[in-house]
Amino acid sequence: MTYPMIEPDRHGILDVGDGNLVSWETSGNPDGKPALVVHGGPGSGCAPWHRQLFDPAGYRIVLFDQRGCGRSTPHASELQIDLSTNTTQRLVADMELLRRELDVDRWLLLGGSWGSTWSLAYAETHPERVSQIVLWGITTGRRGEADWWFRGGVAPLFPVQWAALRDGVPPNEREGDIVEVYARMLNDPDPEVRRRAALAWCTWESATTDWPPTGALNARYEDPAFALAFARLVTHYVAHDFFLEDGILLRNAHLLEDIPGVLVHGRQDLMAPIANARELTRAWPRADLVVVDDAGHAGNERGIEEQLVLATDRFAS
Repeated sequence: MTYPMIEPDRHGILDVGDGNLVSWETSGNPDGKPALVVHGGPGSGCAPWHRQLFDPAGYRIVLFDQRGCGRSTPHASELQIDLSTNTTQRLVADMELLRRELDVDRWLLLGGSWGSTWSLAYAETHPERVSQIVLWGITTGRRGEADWWFRGGVAPLFPVQWAALRDGVPPNEREGDIVEVYARMLNDPDPEVRRRAALAWCTWESATTDWPPTGALNARYEDPAFALAFARLVTHYVAHDFFLEDGILLRNAHLLEDIPGVLVHGRQDLMAPIANARELTRAWPRADLVVVDDAGHAGNERGIEEQLVLATDRFAS
């Protein structure tokens, strides 16, 4: 069970440079153990549900929105936004600026999906600033992981949904890199082209979260601004291989040797196969892998939620 919903006690805007203002909030015990939620996407933004994964009496809970999404500005739904300054390295630097802004010495990181890649990138850059790490739906930013999810690797399991995604591409471009084609369409001057591309992309994202697929559009994508920003940021990062040297986070996992971790992974996670988590535990022996048999990729599935709360409770002291 998760903890009851609580409201933030502080909210702020941090100028991280490049014309970007990053939104953050804190809740729970101001004198408690600092914990930072690193959201997924790229571009999902933080959610009130994230606060419920921590005991509010024991934790100082920090949520923030990646540059370009959520309450951060400028928003990636705006056509003229400069995405060239939205990179993994800049996001890691933003986290470090936020840590100093909030006067935190070390904090626990909790992240899922893209948030697991981003958390690993930060922890390997600043291991002395991380007390523990809790991850779910593990991804490590490798090209092969992106090809599986976004370039058709998983397509045989979702043939109807993959065909719909391909049908959203102009016929003369269907043999090209589908990620790069959608990234171009999502930056098209015509708002209708952008709208249709965002809807097609987010419909694919919705289909692959659960097994069996529901075929329904996830409710969060019903907001056109959210859908467009999310699709633009995801395709931007995937097209640039997450701005990471292939396999670097696994090769550098030895930098985490002094950091305890818990990896929670659904056995039925088809977006990020469980092999990702197993490879990470081999490279990072201090991380314990917890497999949830009847769960997929979403962090708010009951079995995954329960294990995330158990992990934060374990590290609360």
